Formats: sequence, C-alpha cells, structure tokens
Amino acid sequence: MARTVQVKRGALGETRIVEATDAPLGDGAVRLKIESFSVTANNVTYAVAGDAFGYWNFFPGEDGWGVVPMWGHAVVTESRHPEIAVGERVYGYLPMGDSLDVLPTGVSAGGFTDAAAHRQPMSPIYNQYSRLAADPEHDPAREGERMIFGPLFKTGFLIESFMRRENWFGAEAVVMTSASSKTAMGLASVARHRSPGIKRTGLTSAGNVEFVRRGGFYDQVLAYEDLASLPQLSSVLVDFAGNAGLIHGVHTALGDHLKYSCTVGATHVGAGFGQDNGPLPGPTPVLFFAPDHAVAANKELGPKAFGEAVGESWMRFIAEAGGALTIDVRSGLQAAQEAYLATLAGKADPAVGIVIRP
Repeated sequence: MARTVQVKRGALGETRIVEATDAPLGDGAVRLKIESFSVTANNVTYAVAGDAFGYWNFFPGEDGWGVVPMWGHAVVTESRHPEIAVGERVYGYLPMGDSLDVLPTGVSAGGFTDAAAHRQPMSPIYNQYSRLAADPEHDPAREGERMIFGPLFKTGFLIESFMRRENWFGAEAVVMTSASSKTAMGLASVARHRSPGIKRTGLTSAGNVEFVRRGGFYDQVLAYEDLASLPQLSSVLVDFAGNAGLIHGVHTALGDHLKYSCTVGATHVGAGFGQDNGPLPGPTPVLFFAPDHAVAANKELGPKAFGEAVGESWMRFIAEAGGALTIDVRSGLQAAQEAYLATLAGKADPAVGIVIRP
C-alpha cells in the first residue's frame, strides 16, 4: 500500500493523505521505498509554480489534487531491472509519500534516469537518480544537509556562474531577497569565494535579520522595511521571494543603479507572485530557471569538470553553514503534511532544517 500527501492545486493550504494499492511492477521497473526527504521553501516554490512549470506532472494526482516533489533518499525494495539490486540506496526527486516506482534507463555505476513517459516533457535534471554506492557527493554523515541544502545550493552556484560569465552586468553589488533562504545563502557563499569583488546585500524580514547576520554570508543585511538604506551602487537583483511589491520596492530604491534583475523562486506565498504592480522602474525581471542553466553548464564544462566545481564549492559551503542550522528529524507523513503547511504559511524557523522519515 503506497501513501502520499496530496495538495489541492487550486488551494495550496488544503492537503490530504491518500492510500493506493501497489500495482504489479512492469518489466525493467524498480520500486523504491522512500526513507527520508526534506521540506523547505523550495518545495513551496514547486507548489506555487506547479502549473506554470509542470512540477505537478512528476507525481500526478487526480481531480485537481497533486503531489509536491521532494528531494531525498530511498532504498530499492523490488526490482525487475537486471542492473539494479534490491537493497541499494539512491538519492533524487521523490514524491511527498512513502514509495515510488521508476523505470531506469541509462544505468551506470553512478546513477540512472527515470524513463517513465509522463516525466519526459520536463527537465531531465529532475529525472536523474544517484546510486549512493558510487556517488562522490554522498556523505553518510551529511545526508540531512544534502537534502536540505543540496538542490538549493546548486541553484545558487549556477546563478553565480551565470552572473560571472556576464561580468555581473557591470554591477558592483548583488542584492538578494529572502536572504534567509537556503538558495540565497548558497549564492552568497559562492559569490564570496568566486566573485570576491561583488558586495553582497541580503534582504529579509525584520525577525530574521539577526539569524541572517550570524550566518556571515552577507556584507550587509537589511530588513524589508529598510529598502531606503540600500547602498546606491550599480547592482543586480536576485529575487527569491516572488513578492511583486518587494521587487517593485527594490527597483524603485535603486533606480538607474539597477543593471539586471532576475527572479528565481517564490517564498512569499500570497504576496503578489506573478502579479502586476504597475510600471516597474529599471530592467524587466528575467526568470532564472536553474535546470536549463544546469544542462548548459554540463555541456560547456563537461559533467566531470562541472561536478568537481560544484563539489568544491559545496564542501566549503556546508562547512560554513553547518553551525547555522539545526536538523529536526520527524516521523510520518502527517509530520510532512504539517511541515509543508507551516512552510507555506511562512511559519517555518529558518534556523531549523526539517527532515521527514515517512
């Protein structure tokens, strides 16, 4: 019996736990028992942008309901694939639930891709699974950190790489909204080491200012109410909040100093994501879609060099971020349901990383 937490696509605060009988495995298929996954603001972004970017299509629901994707670990409990053994563990994109059937293709020592037909229209990045026995990023002692920070950190890494290739659009500074988010911290960490000449300013809610300052990733941390204090330097804006009013405020505060603006996520649910707040001063915001940049980076550098560059920055970041986060391990899908709803409502503590063992 497989169980999932389903979310009503038209009302993201409505959830339910659904049970379904396991279907027989087809030829070449593998059944995964989900061991653990994290719940972060990234998952809220998947829900908010689910229709626009196809996130609901990975693990389909029915009658207007959907399953929010998670990043986590699973173990093979049944296999009809000759190269995948029962008992081996994998890391990748999983439903908010306790099991998943996949159809491995392109199997190598390091991983495989799920060839399920309904997943093929989406970015291939989300369909790849790492086999932990030969995964250079796997550290048994850091599984919690990988689930919480890993996908978000890679997005931050890709943003910095893109900005550096563009010479930061001639800017001296980067302004990041939702500075307590894992992706923003990842970007700030990578920029500090790979683009040390760029000043890093983090914007966050008043209640999170001290937490963000303690992390040490930013040169300056300001509350959203203090936009008037933004340094008048040539800047790029990287928005992780999806708050149209906030974007408008930053554009207005920086005026002609703003050289480029991009939006990445949506952590401020119900605060104007995708809405028109009237004429926007300065450059038109451009969507940064990490999977496309990951595919491009892999082609440009080659998988090995790209993996090594990410790995080096990841090890540095996790050493820096280790003391900034407490990992809270919770059991059961009801706990996952509660963690998702708290994160959706903006009530999750940024100093706590939630890991669910369903």
